[in-house]
Amino acid sequence: MAATTESVKADAAEAPLLNKRNLIFAVAIYCVFYAWVRWYEGVYGWSAGLDSFAPEFETYWMNFLYIEFVLEVSTAGILWGYLWKSRDRKVMSITPREELRRHFHHWVWLVAYGVAIYFGASYFTEQDGTWHQTIVRDTDFTPSHVIEFYLSYPVYIITGGGAFLYAKTRLPTYQQGNSIQYMVATVGPFMILPNVGLNEWGHTFWFMEELFVAPLHYGFVFFGWSALGVLGVVGIEVAAIAKLLKKDLA
Repeated sequence: MAATTESVKADAAEAPLLNKRNLIFAVAIYCVFYAWVRWYEGVYGWSAGLDSFAPEFETYWMNFLYIEFVLEVSTAGILWGYLWKSRDRKVMSITPREELRRHFHHWVWLVAYGVAIYFGASYFTEQDGTWHQTIVRDTDFTPSHVIEFYLSYPVYIITGGGAFLYAKTRLPTYQQGNSIQYMVATVGPFMILPNVGLNEWGHTFWFMEELFVAPLHYGFVFFGWSALGVLGVVGIEVAAIAKLLKKDLA
């Protein structure tokens, strides 16, 4: 039994610090999922998404919206709940190498968050402006909005929340208080979602070009750029990893 325990510890010590399969899977799952979403939009956006009063709009887009709401709330509850429930209650006593491994796994979360932010706050957001410059909206729930506001934004919010909870519950670096950098990088982009309400209210009363320089869209720009707070998180990570590498190599 003692020999078995020692061998398990040895295997754990020799395990790679960065699990490349997790990293590749994290990036691939977003790319594949959004490729399918873009295909769906391309097929049913023009054929069933131009008239919100048509029966096919209810079939292909409103039902899509309802499914999104259910899956997003369920995913957030399960993922965040699991990360909190399975938190390490003795996180301050882990070994330097285990802490280093967790930091590298945290980077997988940060990369996933970056990819999710790109699709939500860049790709589909820019596409939405193009859509509404081409097609006059007759409802707040256009095909572009169903994907942008109610799918891609919640996806990056869920991912960012997961990254924050992982760091908070498993890394000693983030145990004292809350990192301002992390709060800016996650809460800022989250605030784009409630800003959607202001945007839709404004478009109900005013006709304007879908340009980010329009005053109604300033909130999107401000909160979107707050994602750059992740560079502050990277600074924390670099300092923590450098410190742990000195301990591990000593």
